[in-house]
Amino acid sequence: MNSLGFDKQPQDTRVVVAMSGGVDSSVTAALLAREGYDVVGVTLQLYDHGEAVGKKGACCAGQDIHDARRVADRLGVPHYVLGYEKRFQRAVIDDFVDSYVHGETPIPCVRCNERVKFRDLLSTARELDADCLATGHYVQRADGPNGPELHRAVDADRDQSYFMFATTREQLDFLRFPLGGRPKAETRELAEELSLEVADKPDSQDICFVPQGSYAEVVKKLRPESIQPGEIVDVHGHVLGAHSGIVHFTVGQRRGLGIGGQAEPMYVIRLEPETKRVVVGPRRYLGCDTVHLREVNWLDPEPGPEGARVAVKLRSAMEPVPARAYADGAGGGTVVLDEPAQGISPGQAAVFYDGTRVVGGGWIARAELAAQDGHGVSRGEQTASAAAS
Repeated sequence: MNSLGFDKQPQDTRVVVAMSGGVDSSVTAALLAREGYDVVGVTLQLYDHGEAVGKKGACCAGQDIHDARRVADRLGVPHYVLGYEKRFQRAVIDDFVDSYVHGETPIPCVRCNERVKFRDLLSTARELDADCLATGHYVQRADGPNGPELHRAVDADRDQSYFMFATTREQLDFLRFPLGGRPKAETRELAEELSLEVADKPDSQDICFVPQGSYAEVVKKLRPESIQPGEIVDVHGHVLGAHSGIVHFTVGQRRGLGIGGQAEPMYVIRLEPETKRVVVGPRRYLGCDTVHLREVNWLDPEPGPEGARVAVKLRSAMEPVPARAYADGAGGGTVVLDEPAQGISPGQAAVFYDGTRVVGGGWIARAELAAQDGHGVSRGEQTASAAAS
């Protein structure tokens, strides 16, 4: 077996490498080329680069395509740029904007992996007679008793498994992640060792198609009719102030509410796109223990009526917490947390783990507290839901 798990020599193994122009994908291509694999570099042009002025270092911007080509030339491997703008617009950008309009907080990187990189690009790799598609993601793939498994990266600070929950077992069978077992610092060292021009290139920090990180500006440009003013109310419906559009708010937000003079700090509890209301309240109203999901992807077999014990991650920056996950038999599901968690936002993902292994995940439709708590907060008051759920 070669290092990618194929029973043939590296030179007889064709690998398409998704090259974004950053250090991670460049090192991935360089390592595989150094091992003698038949490497083909592919870069996706995903959006109109003129729309991303001032976005240096952003994934798939014009400079990145140039950087990817320079790395491929240095490695002596063929390199292709594929125009996926229309697909990306429909599958990722439109979905991102519509989610914000519906009061959600979306994660476009997941949609990009799910609908473009691991669907369309993977299909292109097959058309190029590749044995696999390799990326620079920080996750690990392992062969398990029930087929390929997805695991967290060795470098916990760089782990991207949360953003990969929608990857199917069939896709995992074709994917490889050479960096998942390495710390990021080692990747940087390898870039220097391999004399790659991008060795010192900073990592992307923002969503690639969002200029200056202003999500509201993207929504305003593509759905100007959706940016409408409304009321800021407390959980009992009392008007506390006004806002210029719910796209400026997210569940759990405290700063920038513009409603000073309250007896205690106030947080966004939920967004109501139908009434254009932002509902705020004290921190205790954020606690939820029951999370309803849509579009659940199971990498394990679906659990029976008793559910499955998991650790669930409800935001990319949080640690997994104990819970039980249930499937509804219709593509959705529910997660019941052992203890209430705060700031659960519709449009984010709930990703299930068994140790380091990803066993499934889905999109958060709404969250609630299943019973009245010691503060007298009832299920109806606590619900954080999106009209699109």
